[in-house]
Amino acid sequence: MKKLFYFVFALAIVALMGWGFYQAMYASPPDANQGDLGRILYYHVPHGMLFYLFFSINVVASILVLAWRRSNPARALAADAWALAAAEVGVVYCTVVLVTGPIWGRPAWGIWWTWDARLTTTLVLWLIYVSYLLVRRFATGTEMQTLAAVLAIFGAIDMPINYLANRLWRTQHPAPVFGGDPDAGLKDPHMLAAFGWNVLAWAVWGLTILAIRVALERRQQRIDAAEAEAALAAD
Repeated sequence: MKKLFYFVFALAIVALMGWGFYQAMYASPPDANQGDLGRILYYHVPHGMLFYLFFSINVVASILVLAWRRSNPARALAADAWALAAAEVGVVYCTVVLVTGPIWGRPAWGIWWTWDARLTTTLVLWLIYVSYLLVRRFATGTEMQTLAAVLAIFGAIDMPINYLANRLWRTQHPAPVFGGDPDAGLKDPHMLAAFGWNVLAWAVWGLTILAIRVALERRQQRIDAAEAEAALAAD
């Protein structure tokens, strides 16, 4: 029964992502100014929105790791699993943003990259969380989770700067799709629907991968604990 549930759930996610693709590529009209090039918005912007979600989960979990590391080590381990999994998914989503941005920028601007505030702070955010994952991968010892948690909290400082960059400074990056200039936003209801479906599809996909990674990490934690106990008993 559980396998059937997982199969149906996976099928629903695939169908939702397929529907989002159909909405983006066929149901929505071309952008009035950019033509079909503007369709990349349905992937670039949702991933840009969602990496904030996953990095925020990482930060909250990292704070809990520091808060519980001595008073409640079991809860700290659980929070650490959430922190690691959220960082992994967030880095994937941020990578998609950094890849799709230049793909749009080359035909729109004539260049692949420019060191303006929004692009630079996005790259810095990506580098910080890649560093976080490298610490998790190669650092050893009991203080590894603490060091990683501190690095994650430091990285969170860049998130509001990144979000406000094209609101506070003049940048080459376009104005925000929502909450920007009076003319910003998606006026055509078909475009708005395509955008909403893709946000939903990529949110469900990302949260599903997050849950799977948390479960796998928790199982690995139990395996490591059992091996440590066996090694102590052997001594």
